[in-house]
Amino acid sequence: MIITPRVRGFICLTSHPKGCEQNVVNQINYVTSKGPVDGPKKVLVIGASTGFGLASRITSAFGANAATIGVYFEKPSAEGKPGSPGWYNTAAFEKQAHEAGLYAKSINGDAFSDEIKQKTLDLIKADLGQVDLVIYSLASPRRVHPKTGVVHNSVLKPIGQTFSNKTVDFHTGNVSEVSITPASEEDIENTVAVMGGEDWAMWIDALKAADLLAAGATTVAYSYIGPALTEAVYRKGTIGRAKDHLEATAFSITDSLKDLNGKAYVSVNKALVTQASSAIPVIPLYISLLYKVMKAKGIHEGTIEQIHRLFQERLYTGGEVTVDEKGRIRIDDWEMRDDVQAEVAALWEQATTETLPTLGDLNGYKTDFFHLFGFEVAGVDYEKEVNEVVEVPGLV
Repeated sequence: MIITPRVRGFICLTSHPKGCEQNVVNQINYVTSKGPVDGPKKVLVIGASTGFGLASRITSAFGANAATIGVYFEKPSAEGKPGSPGWYNTAAFEKQAHEAGLYAKSINGDAFSDEIKQKTLDLIKADLGQVDLVIYSLASPRRVHPKTGVVHNSVLKPIGQTFSNKTVDFHTGNVSEVSITPASEEDIENTVAVMGGEDWAMWIDALKAADLLAAGATTVAYSYIGPALTEAVYRKGTIGRAKDHLEATAFSITDSLKDLNGKAYVSVNKALVTQASSAIPVIPLYISLLYKVMKAKGIHEGTIEQIHRLFQERLYTGGEVTVDEKGRIRIDDWEMRDDVQAEVAALWEQATTETLPTLGDLNGYKTDFFHLFGFEVAGVDYEKEVNEVVEVPGLV
């Protein structure tokens, strides 16, 4: 079939197998162009099919020659129905990994569930014995708690008072005012239940109890802080509470891994276009201005550049891992530079529907958005029919 983008709000309802494959190949080529990473050898990536999780899997495999197991929850392709982008990404990754002689298998299902955890433990035990790196990169709007059966839904809301500021419809370029009512206590609790650290700790506890963590094993979860511009709706909102919980969990996991000499870290990453960030009011406008500033300074990074730098310059240097005063790895250091933030703040004041095409990089934002779904990727012929049914070669 010929597949074209069908967009509804901040979601694209279709994805392109060849575009997703080319995206993955481009990321692999970036990692291999940088030379070997003295990194992990047996890696579990929870949330492995898109964004930072996918980049972590690519960097582990093609930078450090690691065997990788990916866990994700994606919609398979079927005749007449394209799969989700993460399905096509994983198919492309595993095809490339197998051709390179690398072990790569995956499990598709709800990573919050006990069933998928057990299936993953069984696979590690059978094939790898132990893992030395666990990446936790889940981004889900809901979680069915495996012990209580309660369904928790996360929300993007400020805490304490209504938040009003500018936002942009990145499809039309229309800059407008948005107001978001404050969260209830129940909203906060639900968001922490979905996006906090409880499930990360459950994974690590299960792996440790089954003796599947190697001595000196590392686990990393991903977070974001961002600037004063976005903090009311992000870092000081419901999501921020969840991220606070995630960051606190790193310390408790590190305590639990002391006998293995293991460590848990939270890596604070740069603002990037993801399906999750596209849904947060204010963030698309901020990112379009940020991209303009960072590209002009020659310090812009995409997902794969961020994660490769995390591995190469933070996690696997051969020395101590550098962290901030709260114990976090800061790979958002270039975004949060004083000169970058001062310029973005000045542009923010001037940003209107009329000025944004000049002040910001809305085209860069839109291109990155469509790339998430395999569209607008250089070298792909979108006029050509493609087979929408693609198998994931290492699916267990």
